[in-house]
Amino acid sequence: MAVSAKFYGKAFLSAFNKEIDLDTDVIKVMLCTSTYAPDQDAHQYKSSVTNEVTGTGYTAGGATLTSPAVTYTGATNVFMFDGADTSWAASTITARYAVIYDSSPATDATRPLIAYVDFGADVSSTAATFTITWDAAGIATVTVA
Repeated sequence: MAVSAKFYGKAFLSAFNKEIDLDTDVIKVMLCTSTYAPDQDAHQYKSSVTNEVTGTGYTAGGATLTSPAVTYTGATNVFMFDGADTSWAASTITARYAVIYDSSPATDATRPLIAYVDFGADVSSTAATFTITWDAAGIATVTVA
Protein backbone atom coordinates (compact mmCIF):
# COMPACT_ATOMS: atom_id res chain seq x y z
CA MET A 1 0.00 0.00 0.00
CA ALA A 2 1.34 3.42 -0.93
CA VAL A 3 0.76 5.99 1.77
CA SER A 4 1.64 9.50 2.84
CA ALA A 5 1.58 10.78 6.37
CA LYS A 6 0.50 13.90 8.20
CA PHE A 7 2.77 15.50 10.76
CA TYR A 8 1.42 15.88 14.26
CA GLY A 9 1.43 19.65 14.77
CA LYS A 10 3.27 19.40 18.07
CA ALA A 11 6.07 17.38 16.44
CA PHE A 12 7.59 20.71 15.44
CA LEU A 13 7.32 21.97 19.02
CA SER A 14 9.04 18.79 20.21
CA ALA A 15 11.76 19.16 17.57
CA PHE A 16 12.42 22.82 18.37
CA ASN A 17 12.58 21.90 22.08
CA LYS A 18 15.29 19.31 21.25
CA GLU A 19 13.08 16.36 22.23
CA ILE A 20 13.47 14.72 18.80
CA ASP A 21 16.70 14.07 16.91
CA LEU A 22 15.71 12.50 13.59
CA ASP A 23 19.36 11.74 12.77
CA THR A 24 20.31 9.77 15.90
CA ASP A 25 17.20 8.74 17.87
CA VAL A 26 15.37 5.44 17.35
CA ILE A 27 12.26 6.20 15.32
CA LYS A 28 9.47 3.61 15.39
CA VAL A 29 6.29 2.88 13.47
CA MET A 30 3.42 1.40 15.46
CA LEU A 31 0.07 0.23 14.16
CA CYS A 32 -3.30 1.09 15.69
CA THR A 33 -6.84 -0.13 15.19
CA SER A 34 -9.74 1.90 13.83
CA THR A 35 -10.71 2.86 17.39
CA TYR A 36 -7.68 5.16 17.74
CA ALA A 37 -8.65 8.75 16.93
CA PRO A 38 -5.56 10.75 15.88
CA ASP A 39 -5.64 14.36 17.03
CA GLN A 40 -3.15 16.21 14.87
CA ASP A 41 -3.33 19.31 17.08
CA ALA A 42 -3.45 17.90 20.62
CA HIS A 43 -1.45 14.64 20.59
CA GLN A 44 2.21 15.20 21.37
CA TYR A 45 3.48 12.05 23.09
CA LYS A 46 3.04 8.29 22.67
CA SER A 47 0.97 8.18 25.86
CA SER A 48 -1.85 9.82 23.85
CA VAL A 49 -1.98 6.92 21.39
CA THR A 50 -4.52 4.20 22.16
CA ASN A 51 -5.60 0.87 20.68
CA GLU A 52 -2.32 -0.47 19.35
CA VAL A 53 -2.83 -3.62 17.30
CA THR A 54 -1.98 -7.05 18.62
CA GLY A 55 -1.39 -10.21 16.66
CA THR A 56 1.05 -12.75 15.35
CA GLY A 57 4.22 -11.19 13.97
CA TYR A 58 3.66 -7.82 15.63
CA THR A 59 5.63 -6.62 18.66
CA ALA A 60 4.15 -3.98 20.95
CA GLY A 61 5.69 -0.58 20.24
CA GLY A 62 6.02 -1.30 16.54
CA ALA A 63 8.97 -1.69 14.19
CA THR A 64 12.06 0.49 13.92
CA LEU A 65 12.01 2.84 10.94
CA THR A 66 15.21 2.14 9.07
CA SER A 67 17.18 4.78 7.21
CA PRO A 68 15.33 7.82 8.60
CA ALA A 69 16.36 10.96 6.77
CA VAL A 70 15.44 14.62 6.60
CA THR A 71 16.10 16.96 3.70
CA TYR A 72 15.29 20.50 2.75
CA THR A 73 14.93 21.65 -0.85
CA GLY A 74 15.44 25.40 -1.12
CA ALA A 75 13.99 25.68 -4.61
CA THR A 76 10.60 24.45 -3.39
CA ASN A 77 10.91 25.30 0.34
CA VAL A 78 9.95 21.71 1.18
CA PHE A 79 11.14 19.92 4.32
CA MET A 80 10.90 16.15 3.85
CA PHE A 81 11.04 13.29 6.36
CA ASP A 82 11.62 9.84 4.88
CA GLY A 83 12.72 6.32 5.68
CA ALA A 84 12.71 2.81 4.28
CA ASP A 85 9.41 0.99 3.82
CA THR A 86 8.27 -0.71 7.03
CA SER A 87 6.99 -4.26 7.29
CA TRP A 88 5.99 -7.03 9.66
CA ALA A 89 6.76 -10.50 8.26
CA ALA A 90 4.46 -13.50 8.72
CA SER A 91 1.93 -11.34 10.53
CA THR A 92 -1.77 -11.68 11.22
CA ILE A 93 -2.93 -8.17 12.08
CA THR A 94 -5.52 -5.56 11.18
CA ALA A 95 -4.64 -1.86 11.30
CA ARG A 96 -6.23 1.44 10.32
CA TYR A 97 -3.42 3.79 11.39
CA ALA A 98 0.37 3.88 11.50
CA VAL A 99 1.93 6.19 14.08
CA ILE A 100 5.55 7.32 13.80
CA TYR A 101 7.25 8.35 17.03
CA ASP A 102 10.63 8.83 18.70
CA SER A 103 11.17 5.85 21.01
CA SER A 104 14.46 7.07 22.52
CA PRO A 105 13.07 8.87 25.59
CA ALA A 106 12.46 6.67 28.66
CA THR A 107 8.66 6.70 28.94
CA ASP A 108 5.58 6.90 26.72
CA ALA A 109 4.77 10.25 28.36
CA THR A 110 8.03 11.68 26.95
CA ARG A 111 8.22 9.88 23.57
CA PRO A 112 7.31 12.53 20.97
CA LEU A 113 4.92 11.74 18.15
CA ILE A 114 6.10 12.71 14.67
CA ALA A 115 3.48 11.72 12.09
CA TYR A 116 0.61 9.36 11.38
CA VAL A 117 -1.06 7.67 8.45
CA ASP A 118 -4.76 6.94 8.05
CA PHE A 119 -5.01 4.00 5.65
CA GLY A 120 -8.61 5.05 4.89
CA ALA A 121 -9.95 1.64 5.90
CA ASP A 122 -8.80 -1.38 7.87
CA VAL A 123 -5.87 -3.18 6.24
CA SER A 124 -5.12 -6.78 7.20
CA SER A 125 -2.55 -9.47 6.74
CA THR A 126 -3.09 -13.16 7.47
CA ALA A 127 0.14 -15.11 7.92
CA ALA A 128 1.68 -12.73 5.39
CA THR A 129 3.89 -9.65 5.30
CA PHE A 130 2.14 -6.39 6.24
CA THR A 131 4.08 -3.67 4.41
CA ILE A 132 3.82 0.10 4.48
CA THR A 133 5.22 1.52 1.25
CA TRP A 134 5.95 5.16 2.00
CA ASP A 135 5.19 7.81 -0.61
CA ALA A 136 8.01 8.24 -3.14
CA ALA A 137 8.11 11.96 -2.25
CA GLY A 138 8.84 11.07 1.40
CA ILE A 139 6.89 9.89 4.41
CA ALA A 140 5.75 13.41 5.21
CA THR A 141 6.54 16.84 3.85
CA VAL A 142 5.86 20.40 4.82
CA THR A 143 6.33 23.61 2.87
CA VAL A 144 8.12 26.17 5.00
CA ALA A 145 7.52 29.22 2.86
